[in-house]
Amino acid sequence: MKKVVFITGATSGIGRACAYRFAADHYNIIVSGRRADRLLALAAELREKYSIAAFPLPMDVRDQAEVTSGIAGLPPDFSKPDILINNAGLALDLSPLHEGNPEHWDIMIDTNIKGVLYVSKALLPVMIKRGSGHVINIGSIAGREAYANGNVYCATKAAIDSLTKSLRMELLPYGIKVTQIAPGAVDTEFSEVRFLGDTLRAKSLYKGFEPLHEDDVANVVHFAASLPPHVNINDLLIMPTAQAAGGMIHRKNEN
Repeated sequence: MKKVVFITGATSGIGRACAYRFAADHYNIIVSGRRADRLLALAAELREKYSIAAFPLPMDVRDQAEVTSGIAGLPPDFSKPDILINNAGLALDLSPLHEGNPEHWDIMIDTNIKGVLYVSKALLPVMIKRGSGHVINIGSIAGREAYANGNVYCATKAAIDSLTKSLRMELLPYGIKVTQIAPGAVDTEFSEVRFLGDTLRAKSLYKGFEPLHEDDVANVVHFAASLPPHVNINDLLIMPTAQAAGGMIHRKNEN
């Protein structure tokens, strides 16, 4: 019987890349996100290309009632996921705290922290009852190395770092693995969202070096999920070769 993986934030970036990577390895997939049109297209493509079962679940992870009802209503073949990839997350703006937008703070906190809590709470009982499962949280170098003007975003990813550690201890008696994959600079829609659609500003962040690509992270997530039951990757930091630390990137002179 094929394993089932549940992916949040699957409409773009790392989440979408994870969907392709796991489908290529013959997992059945639940793809979740807010953009229903993208989910439907992605699920159809996965079915056709990889001959697997794929279920699109449009939902906003910030809405606990929506998360709870959506997961409770999963079809029988998808109702007991083996792997949960908590990927949905975002950053908004890059401002000092005293100039920050509280609405942006709420969106980041509700998505990056509460979304992980809501989805995990809804799915963990199935894993606990079965006595196996794997929760993979997508963190960030920003959760370990804060940077100026990243205040709230860094705090949300630091929360995921702590949550992952706590959850691993809580779930230890049930044979459930808990992993954090924390990337450095990744070239996805992330920066464009952060800068509110300013594509040029987003692209400038990656000028002069090769960042990680979404497939790089998806391959690492798949590796962590593919290890035997007695082996767990607790925590994995993946960086571009050009990035030695959160704020240290070697950029080539392109003049």
